[in-house]
Amino acid sequence: MPVARNHVLFFVGMLCGELGYQVQSVAVAWHVFTLRHQAFDLGLVGLALFLPTFALAVPAGFLSDRHDRRLIAAAMALVEAVCVLAFVVAVTQRVTSIVLYLAVLMGIGIARAFGTPAERSLLPNIVTRAEFPRVQATYASLRELTIIGGPALGGLLVAFSAATALAVSVAALVVYAAFIGALRVTRTEAATRPATWHDAFAGLRYIRSRPIVAGAISLDLFAVLFGGATALLPAFADGIFHVGPTGFGALRSAPAVGAALVAAALARRPLQRRVGPALLCAIAGFGVATIAFGLSRNFAFSLVLLAIAGGTDMVSVVVRSNLVQLTTPDAMRGRVNAVEAVFIGASNQLGAFESGTLAAFVGVVPSVVLGGAATLAVIALWAALFPALRRADRFPLAAEAP
Repeated sequence: MPVARNHVLFFVGMLCGELGYQVQSVAVAWHVFTLRHQAFDLGLVGLALFLPTFALAVPAGFLSDRHDRRLIAAAMALVEAVCVLAFVVAVTQRVTSIVLYLAVLMGIGIARAFGTPAERSLLPNIVTRAEFPRVQATYASLRELTIIGGPALGGLLVAFSAATALAVSVAALVVYAAFIGALRVTRTEAATRPATWHDAFAGLRYIRSRPIVAGAISLDLFAVLFGGATALLPAFADGIFHVGPTGFGALRSAPAVGAALVAAALARRPLQRRVGPALLCAIAGFGVATIAFGLSRNFAFSLVLLAIAGGTDMVSVVVRSNLVQLTTPDAMRGRVNAVEAVFIGASNQLGAFESGTLAAFVGVVPSVVLGGAATLAVIALWAALFPALRRADRFPLAAEAP
């Protein structure tokens, strides 16, 4: 059956793509950090990846809603694979200029800017609306298993050589492109009139018109923007715990362990009630775990704290994904996902720049602790600014197409 075939292609392709991304992230972060051992360089990595997402959000979402999403996602994965190969060449040629590496990373960012909205819009075209919460949570749990193994594998490969790790990433991206490109996707809604610039900005207007969705996405943006410690993990592994690239891989895997456990629990018992309070409480837990991690000097305890942070963040991911995907008409889902990608990119990649910049002035430990405290402040502010989110009980019904 086409549905069963689509499920296999989607799950295998997406998991391979996630594995490649995780291995690549570990290899890039460790290699760039070891060039000069400066936390600020880790921030520049995040900035180089974020800028294309921000600059290209509107055309990327527009393209996703007007053309074949699976082919866009597959083609952009191949472009990213070429960029990663360029990074491999630079590593093997012992290039020490960080400018060249940042230029390659911007190329990767451009590929992801166009590929992400298309990729995020595929699942609702494969499963029914009733199946989506369960399938999305199941995929999230499988994805977290890949995120657990990916950084650990990346750390082991980097201990051998960064070029080897990046080559594995290239292979995984090629497999992703092949499987996603072979999907048979049925569009439930199609564009029926010529495209206009008014249409291109519809995703932003849609999010602004729905306070619960806007509150959930922006809360995730600012909470992780300030509270994310992931970007500074190479500095912790090298300068505080002295555990090298394999230890760095373990640190990067720890949040996924907690996230996988929570995702598995949500797959069996999806959130049905009090989704707004659950989101706020989860992000508060994320902030507290981040502060504790910054203060910890015990490697094993720090792994536990990172797992707690990952588990609480998974609740945020599931709530936000359901709010966005289930309330967005398919004909404009790409544009909405493009805007969401900017917010997610800002929280992770721009957050990495914020963390790296702050660490350059106050040190890595104060940067993480202050970031966790800022996350708690954001939660209190958002609870006041978005009462609809604070009181949200169930996921909203689907909206009409604009």
